[in-house]
Amino acid sequence: MIRPDSIQSRMRRMVVIFCGFMAAILVVTLTLVLTHNSQYKNLLYNVTTASEFNQDFKENIDLKMYYYVIESRYSEGLPIQEVQAAQALARNLLDTTSQKDSLRAVTSVLDLCENLEEKIYQIEQTQSYDSRQMQLENNIYVLTALIQEYMYNYLYCESVQLNLLQQQISRQIAAEILLALALSAVLILLLIRYSLRLGRSVTQPVVDLSRRAEDVIGGDLTVREPVHSDTYELRTLSEGMEQMIARINAQIQEITQKQASLRKAELALLQAQINPHFLYNTMDTIIWLIEADRTQAAVEMVSNLSDFFRHSLSRGEDVITLGEEEQHVRSYLQIQQARYKDIMEYTIQIDSCLRETRLPKLTLQPLVENALYHGIKRKRGKGCIYITSRAEGADVLLQITDDGMGMTEARLEELNRAMESWERVGFGLATVHERLRLLFGCPYGLTLSSREGVGTTVTVRVPRWGREET
Repeated sequence: MIRPDSIQSRMRRMVVIFCGFMAAILVVTLTLVLTHNSQYKNLLYNVTTASEFNQDFKENIDLKMYYYVIESRYSEGLPIQEVQAAQALARNLLDTTSQKDSLRAVTSVLDLCENLEEKIYQIEQTQSYDSRQMQLENNIYVLTALIQEYMYNYLYCESVQLNLLQQQISRQIAAEILLALALSAVLILLLIRYSLRLGRSVTQPVVDLSRRAEDVIGGDLTVREPVHSDTYELRTLSEGMEQMIARINAQIQEITQKQASLRKAELALLQAQINPHFLYNTMDTIIWLIEADRTQAAVEMVSNLSDFFRHSLSRGEDVITLGEEEQHVRSYLQIQQARYKDIMEYTIQIDSCLRETRLPKLTLQPLVENALYHGIKRKRGKGCIYITSRAEGADVLLQITDDGMGMTEARLEELNRAMESWERVGFGLATVHERLRLLFGCPYGLTLSSREGVGTTVTVRVPRWGREET
């Protein structure tokens, strides 16, 4: 599956394309302008240099040679340096000239300058005044005139070329401007089209996601196919929404199952408390006390039995305070002590600062019942049940300890394994542990420790202030 592009990458691509086109247009335009400018500059330099050369060269050479021939006191000698300078200038013009006619003219100037230099040296070696005068008129004046004429031809050719180049540059600049405008227009149209496509690829999925969110708000938690989008962020957002809805559905089902299990466990536990044998034995004890004319003891037992069932109901609440749970288990122990006063004693020590801690109702009573029936009653002689509490960090530990028969290591391991797997082994322990785990999660629940012939301790761990449930 091809991964969709992100909005950022698509925007970056659009910017890169735009900048690339603009940079290419600028580079081409700048290159052409620099090329035309270089050509124009070279031609202008050649024309300017040649104009200066043509204005001064002939007059200087002719005058200096005339003074030299007539041996005038104004004579400065032969103008060899001027001729050599003209040759150097002609060579420079030859290096920067590209047109054929101009090249022919400047080449002729260079050849004539070399010939002029030879003729000047020839006059220097001539002794006769008439011969010198004749050479001056027939050679020097003719050569300087030819040099001047060829320089004029050079200037004319370069000027014509300069004019043509200027016209060409104007046409090319106009064409380049039109081309740049056309490319810019095409680029703008492409960018507009790309922007519209990008906008549609973003807005339509956003609209679909908005509608999907409205459906979810309305209670539609059906898992659907993710919204189709070429944009990575929107595709990820849609897939994440559908995954979240799927997890919500799974959690709802899990919570529903847990609530059902919790209600089932509570109902079973409540039914277990209304044990016909327990009720029958208690009523039988009350009858025996009345027949023995122990009316006050019978009244106290009836009152304890009433308190026991009243606390079992707990006004329909599932979670009560530790103080209320203490009263419930105290009523139970008072009833049982009336029946088993010869074999059972009990001690309840609940820290007053922990009485507001909340825990599921019917947490301690099943554990006390186990301690009585499976620990104290199986022991020879009198036994005691201790109920204590203490704080440990953010948790509260409640301990129900008996000095009864205890358990073997195998039985202890079996009960611990059953509680972790929620098996129905030792009904009271497993049910209480299951309810605590369902309400508070791990690591809350029961912990067992026991030694055969010594006794058993059940530790209940709950959060310090518990969690209110209705």
